[in-house]
Amino acid sequence: MVSYAKITPMKPKKHTVSLVIKDEKGNFLVVKRPGGPDDDLGGVWGFPAVTLKGGESETEGADRVAASKLGIRINLGKRLGESTHDRPLYEITLADYEATVADGVPTVPQADMSVTQYSQCKFTDDPTILYAAARKGSQCTQIFLETIGADWQE
Repeated sequence: MVSYAKITPMKPKKHTVSLVIKDEKGNFLVVKRPGGPDDDLGGVWGFPAVTLKGGESETEGADRVAASKLGIRINLGKRLGESTHDRPLYEITLADYEATVADGVPTVPQADMSVTQYSQCKFTDDPTILYAAARKGSQCTQIFLETIGADWQE
């Protein structure tokens, strides 16, 4: 007798990098995604992030998100943390990095429409601005808030 096992196809895997860009006062840059019916994180404040392309390193992705979404060059700092989440259509691994601006002034939106562009950006020292995104499942804000010991969960 032949036994047949049900084979479940593996979900695609995404690897993403986000930036916690700090200014000389220790404020961090937050960005707001445009609202949209298919975007769970639309309209909330978070950190700039990008999904890595095939063969792209985390460092290359960090440089790309800074240029394509903020119009700046960065000095990449330490890796703050990483998390992996199982989403309905894919599995995502995200790493947060500290960074500082090496050249330019962060502005949004940028002209590169091949990636999600942000509707607003600003520097702040108030981590509570990130609570809504963290509660909606934003990995980059969760990693940062856990790093600073913030009590963001309801």
